[in-house]
Amino acid sequence: MDIALYILAALLILGGLAGSILPVLPGIPMVFGGIWLAAAVDGYRHLGLWWLLIIGAIGAIGVIVDFVASALGAKRVGASQRAIWGAAIGTVVGMFFGIPGLLFGPFVGALLGELSSGNSVLRATHVGVGTWLGLLFGTLLKLVLSFLMVGLFGVAMLFG
Repeated sequence: MDIALYILAALLILGGLAGSILPVLPGIPMVFGGIWLAAAVDGYRHLGLWWLLIIGAIGAIGVIVDFVASALGAKRVGASQRAIWGAAIGTVVGMFFGIPGLLFGPFVGALLGELSSGNSVLRATHVGVGTWLGLLFGTLLKLVLSFLMVGLFGVAMLFG
């Protein structure tokens, strides 16, 4: 039974790493769930309370980054409230169109939101690019934090 649970933990961690890039999966919660499952199966011998709290705090930062990244990108370039809402809606709608939708949904949503505010096409494009860059930066940061969580898990299992 332990082997099956370790395999499930590994699958959760691998799926979570994929989810750090693909917004369809809850990446960081899956990584943390896999780590916690492995620690529980191990009887918390190698990965105790403090390790789990540190890894969980890193995960919480990653989840927050996930929610605010594209909005911060839009805010940074001075986007209107409609553009920020457009980026959020574009992200949700984009999920249904695979990778191209995930890449272009926030951009198109912010662009349309900014255009509906009465701004020029050039200004709307600038806001769309800022939103897209925020999303890209957030995804990269989320991926780095996910690997940091897995790395700390590995250190704890080897030396804890």
